[in-house]
Amino acid sequence: MSDAVAVGDELMSVLAGLRRRVRRRLRPEAPGPKLRGAQVELLRAVEDQPGIGVRGAAEVLHLAPNSVSTLVNQLVAMGMLERHPDPDDRRAAKLQLTDLAEHRLAYWREARSELVGAGVAQLPEADQEALRQALPALRQLLANLSADEPPDLEES
Repeated sequence: MSDAVAVGDELMSVLAGLRRRVRRRLRPEAPGPKLRGAQVELLRAVEDQPGIGVRGAAEVLHLAPNSVSTLVNQLVAMGMLERHPDPDDRRAAKLQLTDLAEHRLAYWREARSELVGAGVAQLPEADQEALRQALPALRQLLANLSADEPPDLEES
């Protein structure tokens, strides 16, 4: 195994563990209904692109349109999303976050930042600086992977 492959494997293991730990710590306190990862990703896509349609969200999330349609129905039933007819195509819908969803996403972002920030603050200054220095490389890694992403990915 090359060094780059080994680093990639360890990086993904650490990041997956970090995400799981954060979810476990924050889920019990989160306002509103419990959400699965794909539901949250759809809410984030709608937050980033208000008025996006099901097909557009499917492209952004690299999911099949029928999978996104199912997620939309679930989130509408939970009061997290609103569907409005597209004025250009009455068969299509434009998606909007509800106030509940906006509050939930804002809560999660703030609570996640505080939790992870508290963990970072416990690290020695040299480790904190190493994390700061690694952020540009991690952003570039994300851009590199996004450029070559196949259109049908359903999980990471």
